Amino acid sequence: MDTRVTGSAAFNLSAWSALHLAHVESALERWVRPDAATDAEGGAPVELIAAMRYAVLDGGKRLRPLLVLAASEAASGERPAAANTPEIALRAACAVELIHAYSLVHDDLPCMDNDVLRRGKATVHVKFGEASAMLAGDALQAMAFELLTPDDDAIPARQQAALCRLLARAAGSAGMAGGQAIDLASVGVALTERQLRQMHRLKTGALLQASVMMGAACGDVSAQAEAALMSYGAAIGLAFQVVDDMLDVTADSATLGKTAGKDADQDKPTFVSLLGLERAGVYAQELLAEALAALARSGLHDTQALQGLARRLVNRTC
Repeated sequence: MDTRVTGSAAFNLSAWSALHLAHVESALERWVRPDAATDAEGGAPVELIAAMRYAVLDGGKRLRPLLVLAASEAASGERPAAANTPEIALRAACAVELIHAYSLVHDDLPCMDNDVLRRGKATVHVKFGEASAMLAGDALQAMAFELLTPDDDAIPARQQAALCRLLARAAGSAGMAGGQAIDLASVGVALTERQLRQMHRLKTGALLQASVMMGAACGDVSAQAEAALMSYGAAIGLAFQVVDDMLDVTADSATLGKTAGKDADQDKPTFVSLLGLERAGVYAQELLAEALAALARSGLHDTQALQGLARRLVNRTC
């Protein structure tokens, strides 16, 4: 059980996560479906919606939404019950998960990593065909920004713009897509440690860091806290990839829910191939220490959820 104690108050990360995950799952189930307002006029094709829902629902750790919600609580100085999660934080959490889901759908396509297993089930292109998978990813990406720009005043215009900018930058050429392009161009290439770090800061780290900063943007934080959260997000973003590279070597496909050992099979540069398994593990712990140190200097009153999530992602076994 993930429990941290501050003074007389015990923080239970497992209980906190369960409550917030239930709210995120309910929101995704509600939002990723045909639009009742346009369905009568010939809305989105049924199979496209089915592919989108297949890609998003019933699987995944939901780490990114949890980071949004944890950072939002730290920024606001409050920890509301999951049933009372502010609308702005919930929409931001689901938006970043939709971007993550879209990236996985496209990443698994034959023209990219050509994988057949994701989250313990057949990948979207295997289930629905390549064209439907491509369109499902496109539609999920668009839906993420639709969630951040609701018709009502659930999110003030200033925060809509800030959230959209954070998410767009993390997903684009200066973030995830740029990192993926470097990754594809690096197959069979011997990268230096600096080059490998830069690739994964973009490919994996940018969206994790953006999750933290989107949570902060749901509240109002000082410049000191914002800089500290940026450092925290950068550290955990890189640590996540280091551990992912380790698990690709040490875990099996059933445990991971995706094809194990494919990095070596495709001759991709990884932290394990560059540093070795033992040194990679040490590096992950060093990055965890960096993340926790950043939270300590943030000046934020309650960062227990962010601390717990950092420890969880570094010490995970799947």
